Amino acid sequence: MKNILSIFIFSLLFVSCHQKPSSIDSYAILDMAAENEIIPTTRQELANPPAPPLPPVTSQEVIKKKIIKDGRIGIEVNDLEDSKSRIDTLVKNQGGYYDNESYNNSNWESSYNLKVRIPSANFDRFLNAVETGKGEVKYKEIDARDVTDQFIDLETRLQNKKNYLKRYNELLAKAQTVKDILEIEEKIRGIEEEIESTTGRLNYLSDLVDYSTLDLTISKQKDFKYNPVKRGNFVQKLKQALFKGWYGLIDFTLLLFNLWPLWIFVAVVRYAWKKFRKKK
Repeated sequence: MKNILSIFIFSLLFVSCHQKPSSIDSYAILDMAAENEIIPTTRQELANPPAPPLPPVTSQEVIKKKIIKDGRIGIEVNDLEDSKSRIDTLVKNQGGYYDNESYNNSNWESSYNLKVRIPSANFDRFLNAVETGKGEVKYKEIDARDVTDQFIDLETRLQNKKNYLKRYNELLAKAQTVKDILEIEEKIRGIEEEIESTTGRLNYLSDLVDYSTLDLTISKQKDFKYNPVKRGNFVQKLKQALFKGWYGLIDFTLLLFNLWPLWIFVAVVRYAWKKFRKKK
């Protein structure tokens, strides 16, 4: 029994002695593999560094729409002057003005034709006040045009022209010959004219956007009344006819005398024709 126990203990010691070196070797192999994994990865990162981070996304500036709003409206009223006074008050209260005003009076109708310029922010409010007033709306037409693209295009062109002008002014300051100076000044003159034209176009569009236009007609119908045309006295008209006839006869006689060269020419041609026929 003792011999068997001794043999079993000896076997365990022998096996444990042979397993220790293999464990050390396996750890070494794992370390080498880890090193081999780390080194290529590190070299790859150094050879191809990561892309720089993207810039923070900023919200783009919201472009304000440029809308031109205009229209026309016709209203028939019973009291023309009272309605006109009310329109005057509305225009003043809304910060507008009359671009044109005309009054027409005929046998069947009297009317005011008004071209009103109203700040675009108050246009709808003014139009609503006109419609809800006294009178009947006969026609109404409102248009809205988006000119934002035109604004952006003109502003971009204007900025580019200003940049060109700045560059040409710098070149002018460095020019040394008269020829170069004259050529650059000619270019500058042309660019300045283009800048003035573009600025004028922008100002015109801005005015149309800032102030809406409304062609407003207020009218009042009249009861038809026949107004005969006044005719003159018969004796007076007879005298005028006699005088006109006499003056016409005098003018005709003077015209015949004024054509005396023509009569001489006709007489010569007739005499020559008769002589020619006699010879035949």
